[in-house]
Amino acid sequence: MARLKNISGLASLTENQTKQVLFITYYWPPSGGAGVQRCLKFVKHLPEFGITPTIVTVSEKEASYPVLDRSLEADIPAGVRVIRTSTSEPFEFYKKLTGRKEIPYGGFANEKKDSSVQKFFKFLRGNLFIPDARVGWNKYAIKACSELLANEKFEAIITTSPPHSTQLIGLTLQKKFGVKWIADLRDPWTDIYYYKDLQHTAWAKKKDAEYEKAVIENATNLLVTSSDTKRLLLAKSPDIKTKKIKVIPNGYDEEDFQYLSQPPQDAFLITYTGTITETYNIEAFLKAFALVASRHQDIAYKLRFVGKISDEIKNQIEATGLLHLTEIVPFVPHNESVRYLMNTTILLMGIPDVENNYCILPGKLFEYLASNKPIICIGPIHSDADKIIDECGAGRVFHYSAYDLMVDYLDQLSQGWKINHNLDLPFVNYQRYSRRNLAGKLAEIITKK
Repeated sequence: MARLKNISGLASLTENQTKQVLFITYYWPPSGGAGVQRCLKFVKHLPEFGITPTIVTVSEKEASYPVLDRSLEADIPAGVRVIRTSTSEPFEFYKKLTGRKEIPYGGFANEKKDSSVQKFFKFLRGNLFIPDARVGWNKYAIKACSELLANEKFEAIITTSPPHSTQLIGLTLQKKFGVKWIADLRDPWTDIYYYKDLQHTAWAKKKDAEYEKAVIENATNLLVTSSDTKRLLLAKSPDIKTKKIKVIPNGYDEEDFQYLSQPPQDAFLITYTGTITETYNIEAFLKAFALVASRHQDIAYKLRFVGKISDEIKNQIEATGLLHLTEIVPFVPHNESVRYLMNTTILLMGIPDVENNYCILPGKLFEYLASNKPIICIGPIHSDADKIIDECGAGRVFHYSAYDLMVDYLDQLSQGWKINHNLDLPFVNYQRYSRRNLAGKLAEIITKK
């Protein structure tokens, strides 16, 4: 019998609630950040489609969460069963040796790139822990899930990642029980933009690619967040059928957007929410903004970053003379980050300037859309993000080097602001990206025979 750390909210199923699904996720409240929200919002809305989720996750006392956000616990439906297990991970050892209180964020936004100690630990992470350093959770999760599958009927199991080691849990369970398995990859695996920073040896890289291929070939269905990610996966094996891969993007939760829009009347405020590092390559934008601010000295400009910002970005802000206009707000709970979206003039978004960035579709894009604010996105043209912003009429995407075009657009917005301090868009066609609608698409995949 698997040792279960905690069982909360045991679901009482009635005759007409026979469709159960087992979610296996490392990130679950009180974990914060973007990664937890996709699974959480699916779980929140699936009961509306006649599906009762059970969640297997890690003990919050033993988990290695980069950030905490207890406000997300309010989204867990009453009566949903949450099973937490033990884990075995290296991050406490990491913190003791480095003297750091934080564990690494995705993309290493909180790590110094030039530190030999950091480079050493990236090498260890990339070569001793494959696919990732949370693989020590797998044996505990497999025991808990095996007990459930041996005693209860589930329509399907869903594994969601990162951490991509979670997908190996699904691979094991499918081989053992022959259950329908939906592998949800929120981000690419070996194509993730910071993969090269892990300094894999040839052996480790080969092993990781073998794991990835086994997952995508054996899962009943694969869920991805963008069309370009689907293209990447199809190229990895001739055995994968196109119809097996379903694109369900991230979205926005209508209930999160109960705040009124209140753009400041005394300042032209540009807001960025989330993690940002020098990989996002916003230097041309910062220079364009500095020029426009010097041209329109009758406007009080402000630039606000809410979340984790790397030292390199801070240095770029200082180098472009924008330090006096910039406010940096540390990580805030999700509900508070939505308030920041509603209380700004326009929004800034960045997509890392890396290989395969056409498939990067940040989850916050959909919350940006729901705010009805003009979006300036710095990223690849004709990417998935560019297509969505264009289809929704929600702003402009600029290539990293499109300095002159950025200046022109900021000039236009500034002239508009002088006439009306509220630049909110009259209509943004984003409703198809509501979390409820997306959960309905997942429900169809779960129940399809």
